[in-house]
Amino acid sequence: MPPPIAKAIHFGPFLVTSQVFHTTPFSFALVNLKPLLPGHVLICPHRSTPRLSQLTAAEIADLFQTVQLVSRTLTRVYGASALNISVQDGADAGQSVAHVHAHIIPRRAGDEGGGDRVYDMMEGEQGDVGRAQRELEEYRARARPRFPKLDEGSRRARSESEMRKEAEWLKGEMEKDARERRGGNV
Repeated sequence: MPPPIAKAIHFGPFLVTSQVFHTTPFSFALVNLKPLLPGHVLICPHRSTPRLSQLTAAEIADLFQTVQLVSRTLTRVYGASALNISVQDGADAGQSVAHVHAHIIPRRAGDEGGGDRVYDMMEGEQGDVGRAQRELEEYRARARPRFPKLDEGSRRARSESEMRKEAEWLKGEMEKDARERRGGNV
């Protein structure tokens, strides 16, 4: 398994180091606090900027190469037959954290996201990643004994422990895929 991440990683103003499962020189991948479907992750540049147009050519290339790499692993481990890959570029496009990020959502025939419904979910309250992260930060600040419940039906914010466990599992799966690409045994 890869070594633990030594440097603090932020998604906008939020500390997300424990959610990160893959890093590159310019990007990182993290598990989602409130995934729309199982395996829903985010890919972000290390440099926090709200718009794609503000990234350098190297950052853009690395971001989308990371999307491609992570997509392969998610397709395998979640048994996906397709993926939704989306960037909400700016607040008026539904971006709730002013930090460029690409959503990757594994899909299968007949899943609950139903065709383009996942885009409606992303644009609505369910897809408000910023709100969920703010609530997590408020929880941390209050040091409450249990994670607060959210009023979004069956979709709930996950605990730090749940996200850390998924991130560690995905780190291992990414490393398996890297060994396979290098021609080593899995």
